Amino acid sequence: MKIEEGSGQVEAQTDAAPRAQKVTRDAGSRAETRQGLLAAAQICLCEQGYAGLSTRRVADLARVPLSLIHYHFGSKQGLVLALLADQNARLLERQAATFAEPMPLSRRWERACDYLDEDLSSGYVRTLQEMIAAGWSDPKIAAAVRTNLQGWYDLLTILAEEAGQRFGGLGPFTPMEAACLVGHAFIGSEALILLGLESPRIPARAALRRFAGLIREMEDVAENPPSTGCSGSRASA
Repeated sequence: MKIEEGSGQVEAQTDAAPRAQKVTRDAGSRAETRQGLLAAAQICLCEQGYAGLSTRRVADLARVPLSLIHYHFGSKQGLVLALLADQNARLLERQAATFAEPMPLSRRWERACDYLDEDLSSGYVRTLQEMIAAGWSDPKIAAAVRTNLQGWYDLLTILAEEAGQRFGGLGPFTPMEAACLVGHAFIGSEALILLGLESPRIPARAALRRFAGLIREMEDVAENPPSTGCSGSRASA
């Protein structure tokens, strides 16, 4: 009897192993399918824009049945919102990690300009700008875009606070106001670049990069404040 019970336990354990492996494979397959659909959606969004985005085209590009888009995302809107959230989470993590490194503010600004070039090439900027435009008439998309952008502005505010402490203030601006202007400068530049308006007469990216030089000058002054000459006056007197 004991032998039979022991055999049953071994058999149960033997049966459980393949089931566990199948669950793991299925979960991995679902995750791969979801990521494949998001990648395909980004390609189609860059090609067709949000208004012309076809879920059938996305499914065909990902080589999966159309029904899987509805299974994973519910709708076209759900698909693009998931795409935006996925990209935004990764980029915010990237930026927060980079800006947390010990480096001058001017170098952080240059790094932000590098990221702008990267994000234009990857298609993230196009995705974000398409969602901003779609949000003008779709409250749900607008709410998602606002949430995503708020994370970016929060990070800029932290950097502005650091700059204010370093330079003894930000002139007439509060850290939130300075962060607002910086964020608007980048987002506005993105829109102009996508529109094809960047040119020698409107040098959007060059102007943003030039601002790093101004920050560097402020850093130099903070590190080497000019002499007031008071001690020399006393000596001559």
